[in-house]
Amino acid sequence: MPAMTPIDYAPGLRIAGISPPLRLTDYKLIAFDMDSTLINIECVDEIADVAGQKSQVAAITLAAMRGEISDYKDSLRRRVALLAGVTATQLDQIYHKRLQLNPGAAELVAACRAAGLKTLLVSGGFTHFTDRIRDRLSMDYTRANVLEFDGGVLTGRLVCQAWGDICDGDEKRKMLLQTCDHLGIQPHQAIAMGDGANDLPMMGEAGLSVAYCAKPAVRARAQVSIESGGLDRLLSVVLPAS
Repeated sequence: MPAMTPIDYAPGLRIAGISPPLRLTDYKLIAFDMDSTLINIECVDEIADVAGQKSQVAAITLAAMRGEISDYKDSLRRRVALLAGVTATQLDQIYHKRLQLNPGAAELVAACRAAGLKTLLVSGGFTHFTDRIRDRLSMDYTRANVLEFDGGVLTGRLVCQAWGDICDGDEKRKMLLQTCDHLGIQPHQAIAMGDGANDLPMMGEAGLSVAYCAKPAVRARAQVSIESGGLDRLLSVVLPAS
């Protein structure tokens, strides 16, 4: 997924390699990252704040999202280990008191559903949050990591699932392709939206790649870069059904 030369389409909205307006109905699937894309926080950093480890964990998160750490799985295991001792009740408090949908997230998901697109939430975060966001937005599919609990308290480990234990960039790419195959569509009929380096593999497979308030390496490679405003600004580039 090489870098492209962007042009200003509107203030805070840049495009590269496409000629808008496109039509939302030409796509059949849209895949979203969660943390700092659909929602306003990095959940792992907020859990670390509760554990008294936020500065250390946030530094690792930032480096991973910038692509400065090549082994995302190792970076996540290191961060999750620092979360040991946080309770399920404290995680619930993070969801209810700190987590918010980013502007335009609900509107974009609703417009995609109305246009007949299936929706996929694929995250390097945790099912404790992704399952709730999936249900809140009536999304169709999700993949994320499972935190291990012992007696309602985090152990600092992740639970291995049938597909593996960590949803990294390669797993996001695989999930996008598997969902396309399940739906009987081609990857060029998918849209992928994210903000960090671990979103680039799935963005590179999709027919339309969208960066939202993203890290520089992601903005440079996206066909649409939303740099201010809400996620629903995509709808000025990819027109919804009338």
